[in-house]
Amino acid sequence: MNAIGYHDGIYVSVGSPSSIYYSNNNGGAWAQAQTVPPTSAYSGVAYGNSTWVAVALTTPWVVTSADANTWTARTPAEETFWRSVTYGNSLFVAVATGKVMTSPDGENWTSRTSAANSAWWDVTYGGSLFVAVASATSGTVVMTSPDGSTWTGQTAAAINEWRSVTYGDNLFVAVSQTGTNNRVMTSPDGTTWTSRTSASDNQWQGVTWGNGTFVAVSSTGTGNRVMTSPDGLTWTSQTSATDSDWQDVVFGGDKFIACANQGTWKLMKSDLS
Repeated sequence: MNAIGYHDGIYVSVGSPSSIYYSNNNGGAWAQAQTVPPTSAYSGVAYGNSTWVAVALTTPWVVTSADANTWTARTPAEETFWRSVTYGNSLFVAVATGKVMTSPDGENWTSRTSAANSAWWDVTYGGSLFVAVASATSGTVVMTSPDGSTWTGQTAAAINEWRSVTYGDNLFVAVSQTGTNNRVMTSPDGTTWTSRTSASDNQWQGVTWGNGTFVAVSSTGTGNRVMTSPDGLTWTSQTSATDSDWQDVVFGGDKFIACANQGTWKLMKSDLS
């Protein structure tokens, strides 16, 4: 599983090949979606406008669902390796290497000009701003947009392979799989970024915010593939349930749930209830 989302009691996790699972049982019991168009890998998922949207690395590129069980292929603005999708300001925004596309409903998509031809890996929305980060070793690795249409490159705290970005408590937080003592960066506005020291130099793949806490998960490390922070600035290692290849994490229904694409266990949760 490559990505996980949450809305109103339902969790959805997507991966490869052609894998979409959902849980409406508080994350306890999971079922495989009944109708899923085949693809090599679903890579991102988001909810908005009464619709689940998942993006993929190969055809059909975009699928939508009203109930997380039955999925329908949609025509993307461009056929490319779409990595991530988010929803904000009544708009879905998806990113890929050098590409951006937007949709008000998940069905009709429009190409937008990205700020750079970078490997855009993740996109989020918060504080009236879309922010995307790239997994790259040179060039522009952060871009922002107030409307999803016009994008501006920003100066990152470091040119790392940034894998995930989230927004919480009036702060953007991004995590990276590369770097030395700088695998986290934060920004109050998406423009000015500051390096932070991660709990360890693991390959951090996903980050989210909930219940007053930032949580990040990693694909490497021994027993320490989770780290937490109350403010995004100071991070503490936590004991991961197992050393799976954790890719993403979400908060919802009083718990954090992470998903992995390799390992005996593909899901772990931290229940706060």
